[in-house]
Amino acid sequence: MDTPLTVLLLGVAALLIAILARTPQQSHLAYRLGEIERRLQLVMDHLGVPDPNPVPAEVRQHLVRGDKIKAIAAYRKLTGADLRSAKAAVENFTNPR
Repeated sequence: MDTPLTVLLLGVAALLIAILARTPQQSHLAYRLGEIERRLQLVMDHLGVPDPNPVPAEVRQHLVRGDKIKAIAAYRKLTGADLRSAKAAVENFTNPR
């Protein structure tokens, strides 16, 4: 009885270590991607280049239903953006300048 429990605990510990080991790199990449998207949008706005479909369909569906939190979560999932960038993007979708 102790051996299967020990193996299970070691497996769970190894899984947690693997998840925690790669999270900072993924977070950094997601942040960088969000920054690149934000800067690209600034350049496009400055040059007057229209974005024909700025709101992803899944995000738009949540916004139509009035569920801003799910829209932010969907935007993060689709783009890999961090919470702050995703919130700013969704707010920009709902209140364009």
